[in-house]
Amino acid sequence: MTYRETITQIADYRRQIETLRQKMRALQDGIEPAPVDDYVFQTGDGEVALSELFGGKRHLFVIHNMGRSCAYCTLWADGYNGIYDHLANRAAFLVSSPDAPDVQATFAASRGWRFPMISCADNGFAADMGYRDDNGYQPGVSVFRLIDGRPHRLSDTAFGPGDDFSPFWHFFDLVPAGERDDWHPKFHYG
Repeated sequence: MTYRETITQIADYRRQIETLRQKMRALQDGIEPAPVDDYVFQTGDGEVALSELFGGKRHLFVIHNMGRSCAYCTLWADGYNGIYDHLANRAAFLVSSPDAPDVQATFAASRGWRFPMISCADNGFAADMGYRDDNGYQPGVSVFRLIDGRPHRLSDTAFGPGDDFSPFWHFFDLVPAGERDDWHPKFHYG
């Protein structure tokens, strides 16, 4: 296909994707919130319950992160710095990983991360939310709301290469497959 023909077809696909997003948002708007346990997490400042993490906001975004050993999770988390102030203005936002709070703090400082973190290593939170299985921890996001003081989950979705939660993948979609498919994130480049 010519450049113009290809770009025209891609623009049509983008319109179709936006139509699907509108349908997804409408479906999400009608979801029945699911009550969850008020899990207790470890932080650098001690224990904190899920219900205490909202910081006066209506919603809480919890990123399920595999921890400092995962370069992919680090890629996503590096991107949160740029949007953290925008998200935190609207909702509480934090990253959960199985790393101990001191390990989280050291790794976060080495990356320049500004968002709060909690450790889910000592509770069933990740497994109960569907982000830990026999293969270990998995990445994603869950959104919660307090209803009568009790946390309820409103939505969740898994993360993976090509998802909508790291704009990096969409930039790489603009180059030919053979030039993008063998790339993997690293902790450091140089």
